[in-house]
Amino acid sequence: INSTQQTKSSKPSNPPSKHSEKYQRFTRDTPPTMASGKQIVGEDKQRAGAEIVYGPEDCYRQSIDLLEELGFPKGVLPLQDLVECGRVRETGFVWMKQKQPYEHFFEGSNTRVSYATEVTGYVEKCRMKKMTGIKSKQVFLWVPISEMSVEDPAGKKIVFKTPMGIGKSFPVAAFMTEEEKQKYLEKVSE
Repeated sequence: INSTQQTKSSKPSNPPSKHSEKYQRFTRDTPPTMASGKQIVGEDKQRAGAEIVYGPEDCYRQSIDLLEELGFPKGVLPLQDLVECGRVRETGFVWMKQKQPYEHFFEGSNTRVSYATEVTGYVEKCRMKKMTGIKSKQVFLWVPISEMSVEDPAGKKIVFKTPMGIGKSFPVAAFMTEEEKQKYLEKVSE
């Protein structure tokens, strides 16, 4: 089986930037890596052909670029201490790894959200589906979030759905950074 492999031992010591020679692009033809004498295959089938970056600055930049490209507000995934981000353009599969789980309270939606060490999903314009690693606290329960989308043509509402298809919408402004809110308010007032 040919698949892309990446282990902790093969990570570069200095985080490469997307434009550096150390930036890695793996393809389906990349030979498997051995870790402790065992071949890692499972999850790496999803990651075959991935563009992977390491380090907080490069990962942050890649995650923000991805959110902008998809039409999401920059503040919707406020991940902390990112160590690895990857994207397989052919399938839309993305992942973001952070040092430790993180909880964030969104004041605009009055919602507490938990982000696991790894957040994954499949992306397309204005939509991220089959998400893992994100839960929202609803009353006393943590509910997994499996999809988010901007369905309003004007981009004014963002919808979050559970694996059971139950969804809830919020104003996009509730997940914008302060800079985005300023530009949004200027645009609305024109």
